[in-house]
Amino acid sequence: MEALLLLALLFGLIFLRMPVPFAMLTAAAGFIAYQSIFGDNPLFKAAGIRIIPQRMAPSLESFPLLAIPLFVFAGNLLNAAGIADRIFTFAKSLVAHVHGGLAHVNILASIVFSGMSGVAAADAAGLGAIEIKAMEKAGFGKAFSAAVTASSSIIGPIIPPSVIMVIYAVLSGESIAKLFLAGIVPGLFLGAVLMILIYILAVTKKVEAPVSPRATFRDVTCSAWRALPGLMAPFLLVAGLLSGVATPTELGAIVTVYAIILGLWMRELTFAALLNATKSTVFTIGALVFILACAAPISWLISVLNVPETLQVFLLSVSENPIILLLLINLMLLVAGLVMETTAIMLIAVPTLWPIVGTLGIDPTQFGVMMIFNLLIGAITPPFGVILFIMMDVAKISYGALVRAMMPFYIPIVITLLVITFVPSVTLFLPELVYGASGR
Repeated sequence: MEALLLLALLFGLIFLRMPVPFAMLTAAAGFIAYQSIFGDNPLFKAAGIRIIPQRMAPSLESFPLLAIPLFVFAGNLLNAAGIADRIFTFAKSLVAHVHGGLAHVNILASIVFSGMSGVAAADAAGLGAIEIKAMEKAGFGKAFSAAVTASSSIIGPIIPPSVIMVIYAVLSGESIAKLFLAGIVPGLFLGAVLMILIYILAVTKKVEAPVSPRATFRDVTCSAWRALPGLMAPFLLVAGLLSGVATPTELGAIVTVYAIILGLWMRELTFAALLNATKSTVFTIGALVFILACAAPISWLISVLNVPETLQVFLLSVSENPIILLLLINLMLLVAGLVMETTAIMLIAVPTLWPIVGTLGIDPTQFGVMMIFNLLIGAITPPFGVILFIMMDVAKISYGALVRAMMPFYIPIVITLLVITFVPSVTLFLPELVYGASGR
């Protein structure tokens, strides 16, 4: 009953449109105050509301969390240096002549750019503006262009670096490096199935998808040469992860320094651009840190009230079949993603679901990629998918038109989720290659 009271208070505040961080903080404070006055738990009576700051401050004392501002800053610096335009031009020279034209370019550019930003919203707002403008100019419809961009943007947090993977690793104690490696193959798989869908839609004339003339070898080599400095950033990251020469946090620092040197060398990183990149990073990280701190008391209460054990008993009462249990967990996360922001769900779901991982017999790294991808689907799903609203603003289209255009793209996205869930080798191939089957 106590757990139900806490959850009812939390989701009630969210339903009343209170911002999620404030809802988590208010729910925790209200529950603890109620328990300290009317409850019989000596823990709450002794500490009272002082538990809140005592849990908030230590939650941010984590070395792996330093990777987040470093990767976000590096992505902002590379964007300021004009790398996004060069990547798009390079991708265009490779696949713009295939049925589907610039829609394929959109997917391929997002795969490459994902190795720089690590944030889906950054991909959608930064590279997305370039992609949509180019697609419209080539004759693609606004709604279709926005739908392709929204779908491809969730590749970003799957292929390293990934901000949300760092958060998951800090909450669960999993290796950031293993999670980063585990996301590479699923990210490439998602890009491939999205391109297959686009090809089918173009060939069957379901959408208007003009193609460009095949680029000459000279065009390909010239665009590759111009994009090469930017392509080195994800290469440095992946090479560092595979070789194990540095931690993800150290690699974040290396990529940040590289981005600064590259921007100065290309004479694109002016003082104004550097200042804007810094301000954007501070705003992004400030909001994220505040959310993490506000979630700490709720996460602690979830543990104290034995919510994971209660949920585990409930799930096992429904079925002991791991396949059915995984489907139920996926469904729960998908529903949560419809109404809540991705990071907020992660902060509640990880401490709740983590103890169940051993019961399911699923590898913690695979479970992490499954959970993260599940929550990313919520970012492009009505009614509150944040990337949908970003695309509406960038493409200047209505919400209804965008959602209708998105419908076919949910098919390859759900297929990818099922593959991640039920084909462990897709996520575990690279981690096991580097660390061994039982490496931690």
